[in-house]
Order: sequence, then C-alpha cells, then structure tokens
Amino acid sequence: MLPTKTRQFFSPTILFALKSSLNRRILPGFRALQDGGLLLETPLSNSCTVRLLSTTGVSRQKDLKHFKAGAEKKDSVDNDHTRGNEIYRMPHPIWSEQEVNTVEITHQETKTKVDKIAYGCVQFLRIAFDIVSLYKVGKMTENKWLNRIIMLETVAGVPGMIAAMARHFDSLRKLTRDHGWIHTLLEEAENERMHLMTALELKQPGALFRGVILLAQGVFVNCFFVAYILSPRFCHRFVGYLEEEAVKTYTYCLKCIDDGTLPVWSTRPAPSLAINYWRLKEDAVMRDVILAIRADEAHHRVVNHTLSSIHLNEKNPFSPGQKKL
Repeated sequence: MLPTKTRQFFSPTILFALKSSLNRRILPGFRALQDGGLLLETPLSNSCTVRLLSTTGVSRQKDLKHFKAGAEKKDSVDNDHTRGNEIYRMPHPIWSEQEVNTVEITHQETKTKVDKIAYGCVQFLRIAFDIVSLYKVGKMTENKWLNRIIMLETVAGVPGMIAAMARHFDSLRKLTRDHGWIHTLLEEAENERMHLMTALELKQPGALFRGVILLAQGVFVNCFFVAYILSPRFCHRFVGYLEEEAVKTYTYCLKCIDDGTLPVWSTRPAPSLAINYWRLKEDAVMRDVILAIRADEAHHRVVNHTLSSIHLNEKNPFSPGQKKL
C-alpha cells in the first residue's frame, strides 16, 4: 500500500456535517475528524509522508516554544500585594486584625530647629484646615467626614510622588545610585491615592469642591517641590508630623463610629475596591476600612520620621511592602 499525504484544514462551512460524521468517510478521499476538521487522503510517492495544519493547529502553535528558549520564570510578583486584574499595583502592607487595633497616637519629639519648624508648619495647616472645614463646628456626619477625607488625601498623595521624582532626577543628574528610597516613596504616594479612591466610591465631589482641590494641589505641589530641593530632611519630618495628625483624625473617626454618631458607617458594607486592596473580609464594613487607613498612616509616620533621621545617601531600611507601626 502506498504512503499517503495527510492534509488537515479548517472547514467552517461544513462543521455541523463533520461533527455528525466523526471518523467516517463522507466523500471519496476525505475523512471527518473529531475536532471538526477535514482530512484529505491522496496518494503520494512511496518516499514521504507529510502532515500539515489541523483545526486545532493554530491554537496549538501558541503553546510551541523555540528549541533554544529557556525555562519560563515563575512570576515574581508577590500575590500578597496583588490580585486578579489589580496586579499592576505596587506592594503595600496588608494588616492583620491585631495590627489595626494596636495603632497608637504617638509624637516624635522636636529636637532640632528643622523639627520645630516642620512641626509648627503642620500645626498651622491643621488649625487652618479645621476652621475652613468646620471640623469642630456642629456634628460630624458621614458626609462631612467624606469631604474631609477626600480633601486630606488629595494633599497626602503629593509628598511621596514629589520626593520620589526629586530623588529620581537627582540620581540621573549626579550619575549616582538612589539607595532604594524611590520605591518606598512611590509606594506611599500610591497608598495615599488608594485612600482617596476608596472615599470616591462613596461620594463624588461637585464642581466647586474640585476647583478647591485643583487650587490646593497647585499650590502645595510647587511649594513642597521647592522645599524638598532645599531640605529633604525638613520635608520628611513635615510629612511625619502630618501623618501623626492623620492618625489622630482617623482615631477620632473610629470613636465617632463606636459612639454611634456615624450609624451608617457602623453597618455600611466596605467598597469592593477596599476589600480587594486591603484583603478585608467579604463582610467588612466601613469601620474596617477606617482601621486599615489609620494603620497605613501610622506606617507612613514611621517611614518619614525614619527617612528624616538618616543621611540622604544611606540605604533605605524599608523593603517593598514592609509593615512598620
């Protein structure tokens, strides 16, 4: 018997007929295949057998590898910090229930003139913002809290990004290494932005509010950039004291929830974005979200006070996603 040339090709127009005639000769010289293809058998010389495309051949080609290709490397992304289509996010702390409930209000002692100036600036901004936002006037409702959180987080996300950018350009300009500071600063900036994104799941600001945010960001970005060029130590101490105030604010928010003055947040389910980002329980409520945000602020407090206390060219003591309260 002569060898045959076997040619398999896709035939969508007779797919139904093929499936009903599996492994049967449906035409002279043709045989239906299980994958819906059509097998053509034609005589050849007695020297060769050739096999070409099949209906699944195209899809299988995607799995083919070059014979010189090395073994695939396992994805190095830490799944503790990423999930599903959120894999683009940077590493960040995932807090345990014990950790979020042990956050304390602390204060870094002002020892130098730089420390005193930084602390004085933060206190001035805190008092001014409290007056403008009517923080201590009337009852703090869920809506007033959202306004305050949204405004604070639009500003809180600035220092990390500006500091990272300044150090990035400094490294390029001086042709020197950064010693690992940039990634920690970028993590902080993104983490603060996620606080904002969480609040925006509950409320969308109006045109006037957005205008105020635009103005505040324009002023603060430029002022902080100039300040960081002049004194990075001052800026990190400033942010450290700013985070101390943030911890106080979120601690008071938790007290309001526990006292019953924010009844909606005591039972309102946490936004899915927050559950995904902080790996909260599926039945988490807004109180759990505030606990996680407060823990983040306490972490930034430690990071910035530490960076302010070490030399600019000293190695960054914080690894990606490291937790420190």
